[in-house]
Amino acid sequence: MLLPARLSPRQSTLLKVVLFVPSLGPLARLVIAGFTDNLGANPVELLTRSTGTWTLVFLCITLGITPVRKVTGWNWLSQYRRMFGLFAFFYVCLHFTTYIWFDQYFDLDAIVKDVIKRPFITVGFAAFVLLIPLAVTSNHWLTRKMSAKNWQNLHRLVYVICVLGVVHYWWLVKRDLTQPIIYACVVGVLLSARMLLKNKQASRPWPRAAPTARTPAEPA
Repeated sequence: MLLPARLSPRQSTLLKVVLFVPSLGPLARLVIAGFTDNLGANPVELLTRSTGTWTLVFLCITLGITPVRKVTGWNWLSQYRRMFGLFAFFYVCLHFTTYIWFDQYFDLDAIVKDVIKRPFITVGFAAFVLLIPLAVTSNHWLTRKMSAKNWQNLHRLVYVICVLGVVHYWWLVKRDLTQPIIYACVVGVLLSARMLLKNKQASRPWPRAAPTARTPAEPA
């Protein structure tokens, strides 16, 4: 059954709940595994890898919303982009917290040395820092205060963040590169799709509605 081009307010709210609850699933699985002592022989590594992987997953979902919306005509997808982007930030915060708490025990000197010494930590830290302004400007008040152009320019950082996330994952893995390659391909396809759609839009302009407080303009 094909999804409609438009959703009623009730359908929109219901779908948001349906999407929100499973998005907490990875966290719930880790919490349950922790309470049942099922985090494996290296709990810190499992927590770090899992939260990092789900950060990439939600970044890819966020990046993919615009191409899917433009191809299918499901314009209602835009209203969920903010939620998935914030879930990406939520899981990267868990990822970073796991690193500074369970891996480095809040030793600031050790963290700084690690960031400088190990390139994959440097790249991952850079991606985390770049995500912060995107998350901060995702609230309705700042969205209204910023112009559409400034908001778009800032949120184009998501492209850099996705690439940095893949590089971080790639350099982290020492043996089996299967999963980093998969994410690299997914990000490459999504970025290529957005570029193609942007070029098509430039050659044949499409009508675009003015951004609202609930659905901000999206990065081109």
